[in-house]
Parts: sequence; C-alpha cells; structure tokens
Amino acid sequence: MLLNCSIENWMSFADRASFSMIASKERQHGQRIPFIPKYKIKVLPIAAIYGGNASGKTNFFKALNFAKSLIIKGTQPDSLIPVDSFRLDIQKMDQPSSFTFELLIADMIYEFSFSIVRNSIVSEKLVQVSAASEKVLYNRKNGKPNFDTSLAKDQSLDFAFKGTRDNQLFLTNSVSQKIEKFKPIYDWFKYNLELVAPDSRFEPFEQFLDEGHPLYATMNSRLCQLDTGITHLGGESIPFENLPLPEPIKMKIRQELPEGMTFRLFTLGNERVIVTRKKGELIAKKLVTFHRKSDGTEIKFEIRQESDGSQRIIDLLPAFTELSAPHAKKTYVIDEVDRSLHTLLTRQMLETYLSTCSPESRAQLLFTTHDVLLMDQDLLRRDEMWVAERDVKGISHFFSFSEYKDVRYDKDIRKSYLQGRLGGVPRILLSDQKE
Repeated sequence: MLLNCSIENWMSFADRASFSMIASKERQHGQRIPFIPKYKIKVLPIAAIYGGNASGKTNFFKALNFAKSLIIKGTQPDSLIPVDSFRLDIQKMDQPSSFTFELLIADMIYEFSFSIVRNSIVSEKLVQVSAASEKVLYNRKNGKPNFDTSLAKDQSLDFAFKGTRDNQLFLTNSVSQKIEKFKPIYDWFKYNLELVAPDSRFEPFEQFLDEGHPLYATMNSRLCQLDTGITHLGGESIPFENLPLPEPIKMKIRQELPEGMTFRLFTLGNERVIVTRKKGELIAKKLVTFHRKSDGTEIKFEIRQESDGSQRIIDLLPAFTELSAPHAKKTYVIDEVDRSLHTLLTRQMLETYLSTCSPESRAQLLFTTHDVLLMDQDLLRRDEMWVAERDVKGISHFFSFSEYKDVRYDKDIRKSYLQGRLGGVPRILLSDQKE
C-alpha cells in the first residue's frame, strides 16, 4: 500500500509537495478503512484529487509514472535521465529532482527515496521502519552505499553496488544481479502500482476473452449493470496475417514471441488484439461486444462501433474488478477517471469498490477528476479528497480537505469548492467589454 509520497522539483512541483494516504482521526466511513495492527495506523483505500486545469494533477500522475519507469526499466549506459524539473525558475533547473515513497509491503513499512539530475543519481536511500525504530538499509551518497552494519559484510551487495552506474538506481541494479534483499520494494513498483492514463488502454483486456478467467463472469455482469447496452464481451479469432500491422512488427512477433506467451496490441482502428503462440502457431483474437436484438438473438459489434464512454468502461472494468476482488493488494492510480463517463456511472463504480473495503483490505485507488458531483461526504471522507492548486508563480501544491477546520462532516463541500473557498478552481480573467 502507498502510505505517503513526496515530490520536489518535478514539473510544476517546484517545492516539496506531499500526498498522504494515512487516515486522520475522523470517524466517517470508519468501517471501510484498512487497519494495520502492527503499526496501529489506518490507511485510506481511496483518494480523489481535484483541481483546475494545469493545476498539477496530471503532473503528479507523470511523477509516479516516471519513478516506476526509472525503477523498473532503468537507464541505458551513458544515457541521460529524462528529468523534467521546474522550468519557471532558472536555479531550479540545475537542482536535483527528489522523490520519496513510504510503502507498506506485506507487514513491513519501507521508505524509499532518491534525488536525481540529468546525468546521475545524486542520492538514494532505503529505510526499513518497524513499530519502534528505523533501520537505514543503505544510504547512497558521494559514491558510497553506506550499508547498515547488518549488511556491510555482504560481498554480493558490495559487488552489485560497484557495478551500479552513476545514472542507475542501486535498487534496480541489485535486483538485476539476483539479490533478493531489496526485491520486495522493486516488485511493489512493478506488480502492485498500476497507472492508467486518460488516453491509455488498460492492457489486461484478455480477461474478457477467456471464459475460464476467475474475473470473466464478474466483469461481464458489471458491464450489463452499467447500462451500456452490451450484454457481454467475447473474442473473435482472426488470421495473424490479416492484422493491420506493419510487416516489420509482424516479423518481430514471429521471431520473438515465445511458446505460451501473449502479446497485446491496439490497432489504429482501436481494436484490442492478443496474439498467442500455441504449438508453434500464432493465434490472434480481437475483443468484440455483443448486443441483444428485439427478437432475443445476439448481434456482434466491433469495439470501434461502441461509444467513447462504453470503451472507457471496458478499459476501466478490469481495474475496478481486480480492486474489488478478495485479497487484492494493488494500488491503482487513474488520471481523469471520469473521462467520457456519466457521473452516475463513475459513482457506481466507486461505490461498488468501496463496498468491498474493510479493515482487512489492502487495495487502493487514487484518481484525478473534475467531477464535482463526486465531491460528496456520503461517498468520500474529508481526508480522501485532495486539491491540487497552482499559485501565481506557477508552483503546484497539494491540500487535503481535512486540513480545513471549517469543513465539517455535514458541510456541503461542493458548494464551498465551487465558490473558490477551498482553492483548486480556475482563476478566470474576463476582459472588459466595450459597448
């Protein structure tokens, strides 16, 4: 689970901006708040980020995406790190960009942080936090790892550090060297942190193609409940050679796709296609929808024939279904969750997810939105509603509604927000009109 996140000197976040998923002391919706007995803390299962256009909401999403990519994919030798520092202050452009993540992994809290410039990792630190103390596992700075005394004699760690390039995270290289000690942190970013952009397609759509998948029936059932007109989704086999792909890409798939593995792709016609190699043969299937005609029979539709809203629901349903599954442990971050969706559909998906949350839950959903109808204390707590605001210097800041003392549990937050009392709304300048 994500407990806290801080970024500094990244895009519009010139100063340190912190975002917390630690629950406050308020009691509202307390029955669905995960509780961590070892640390005696409560962690929020959901958070909504509001704000005007260009306030920093998407920049926060991009910061998480950048950090995940740097940790999982790493960098190439002699390549520059694609740092995107604050550009409205010339001094900031030469200063490091910093990222800090406090994570609950299994039953242990870790704090992982790093600072970077374009050509190197300036610092990198991993701390293991127990209920009573903290242990700095390593603190990379000035070219030295500064391992904890319990790790200082581990020659494999020393070997891995010496092989870590200046532009590479030690965490990334240690995992590539098969060192298991720090792998849980790497695995959280790789497997537990899922990022869904407004214009991206959530990839595991093959769940809709496999009737044997444990989530197949649940997703199709929920699709019917959301008034899309779709009765269910399914797969249609198509010859691999008929796929509208450039020949070099087809050749690469023929040569490199291993037996039993699946390759996902999205065509220019907005089709979702999977290619699998079985017994040496390449098998392609595309996602299609089925509607019921007036005589009771079904008719097939191509995905491109569905509305933007229906396509968006199809893309988001695997995420919401997985979030609601028993023992779910992923943290989903969805930018513009309400894009192309009616507010009642968005609310229904959020309510369905929240109905499955409990003190034992370990899944999380963070999303950005402009839909103020979701700004409702019957749905979300005050500490689950955040605002991103850009000041007159172009610097973004985060605020939680729980920080405002006059925001009571029975207050109409939506009205106060739209009146500009809570920040995070556009400052629209109207020019004088001459008669």
